[in-house]
Amino acid sequence: MHYVVSDVHGRCEAVVAALRQAKLLDSDRSWCGGQARLTFLGDYFDRGPDGVAVVDLVRRLQDEAAASGGRVDAVIGNHEILALGMSRFGGQHVPSDIWSGRSFARSWALNGGQVRDQQSLTGEHIRWLSGLDSVVLAGSDLLLHSDTTDYLRWGETTEQINNAVRKVLAGDDIEKWWQCWVRLTTRYAFAGVDGEDVAADLLHRLGGKRIVHGHSIITTFTGQDLSEVSGPFSYASGRVLAVDGGVCCGGPCLVVPLDHHFAPEA
Repeated sequence: MHYVVSDVHGRCEAVVAALRQAKLLDSDRSWCGGQARLTFLGDYFDRGPDGVAVVDLVRRLQDEAAASGGRVDAVIGNHEILALGMSRFGGQHVPSDIWSGRSFARSWALNGGQVRDQQSLTGEHIRWLSGLDSVVLAGSDLLLHSDTTDYLRWGETTEQINNAVRKVLAGDDIEKWWQCWVRLTTRYAFAGVDGEDVAADLLHRLGGKRIVHGHSIITTFTGQDLSEVSGPFSYASGRVLAVDGGVCCGGPCLVVPLDHHFAPEA
C-alpha cells in the first residue's frame, strides 16, 4: 500500500497522530508499516511550531521503514525553498524581482516563518532538504507538491526537473533561487475548464495516469468548511487528486492510501 501526506507545516504531533491512525506508526512513534510506502509531499516548515521536528521525523522514518522492507520518500515544497533561501540569503535583495524590496527574509516572515526552525537548521538538514526530488513518478501516480505546470520550466522529464532544481539549490544565484520559490507557489493549473486537458498533457510529458498534489487546500476547490474535510478530493475527471486537508488552518492531517483512489484509464 502506498500512502501520501502533505503540508504538515510544523505540526509534528498532528502528523504523528495521523500516521498512528493509519497504522504506520506505533505508540513509540516508530515505523510499524512493514513493507508499506509513505511519501511526504512537501511543506514541512512554517505556520506551525516545529518544522525541524517534522524533518527529523521524516528522516528517521526513512531509515526505519527501509529496515522493515518499506519505503518513505519526501519531495520538496515551496516552503522548503523559502526556509532554505532564508537560511542562505536572509534579507539580501532579489535584483531581478519586479517588486522592489523583495527578499527571502520578507517572504519568509509574511508566510509564517518560524525563528525556531531557522535556529535549529543544521548543515545536515540543509543537505538533506537540498537533495530532495521535486517530482516523483510512483507507478501510475505523478506526485507533486504544487498543482502547477511550472515544473516543466526546469525540464521535460522527471530526472531533468529534479536535477535542475537540485543544481539551483547547490548554487548561490539568488535570482534562480527566487524563481524556484515563485514557480512552486503557483497553483490551480488543473482546476479550470481546461483542467483535464492540462493535467493530461502534463501526464503525457512526465508519465503516469493521475497527478497527486498538496499545496492547495481541498476546501479551496470544494467550498467546504475545514471541519467537513474527511478525505482527498478527486477532480479534473479523475486525473488529479488533492490531498492537503489544511492542517495549518485547523483542518485534518490526511494520510491518504492511494490504492483506494484509482486513477482513470489512459
